[in-house]
Amino acid sequence: MQTYDKVDDNIDADKKREYWNVAFGLQEVDGLKPSKYMEALAENHVDGKKSYYEVSEEIDRYYISEKPSLRNRDEREADVVSKAIYAILSDEAFSFDLLTYKNYHKRLFEKLDANIFHPGEFRKVNITKKEPILDGDTVRYQDYGLLEDSLNYDFNEEKNIDYLKMTDAEKLHRLSEFTSRIWQVHPFMEGNTRTTAVFIEKYLRSLGYKVDNEMFEKHSRYFRDALVRANYANLPKNIAKTDEFLVKFFENLLLGSNHSLNENLHI
Repeated sequence: MQTYDKVDDNIDADKKREYWNVAFGLQEVDGLKPSKYMEALAENHVDGKKSYYEVSEEIDRYYISEKPSLRNRDEREADVVSKAIYAILSDEAFSFDLLTYKNYHKRLFEKLDANIFHPGEFRKVNITKKEPILDGDTVRYQDYGLLEDSLNYDFNEEKNIDYLKMTDAEKLHRLSEFTSRIWQVHPFMEGNTRTTAVFIEKYLRSLGYKVDNEMFEKHSRYFRDALVRANYANLPKNIAKTDEFLVKFFENLLLGSNHSLNENLHI
């Protein structure tokens, strides 16, 4: 028996479209795109022709009936994760804690291959990931034996930050730092950037920020590359960690700044 997220379909059409656009845009961090069928279903949802439940049910049936192929696997991942992101973004509920962070990962990937994504579970091995902007080198992620301790430390420290005593610039640097640190831990086998992006958006909204979702919709790849640059150093090549690109993203995201995010972050 299939289960589906409970979603309020009474929000206005513009907000529905915004959440779907973010959900689709975030797939770009892994070079994925939603299927044309998913895009059409989302449009029907925005127009009020279908409920979220109907969209979710139809896309699940669609992939049961389709013959597997590499392209379909990629599109299925994008479609399934997109509808889960929509459900999370459209829900006002939020709790700033590690359980919520893990739960978001589970909700995003629980209908995909558990042997690849291990939904809601921390990895039990150390990993590397070849990054194109690092010429195939990798960020050094946290040791798997320290994942929970590291995240608990980061979350507890963030809870004790007094943002009221900070300037706007200090707030953005701190929010960028927190985002960068939990991403660097990379606690899940796959799906870390999308999970982090969704969690951070919900967190920012809980702090009262009006988030410019066009940033996640159109510049999600820049967001990932900025996280990479914030966590990569190579002294023999004279490369130091820098949060300048991530701060630019956050300034656009939260303050309406107009930094160009089309620059190449290749080292």
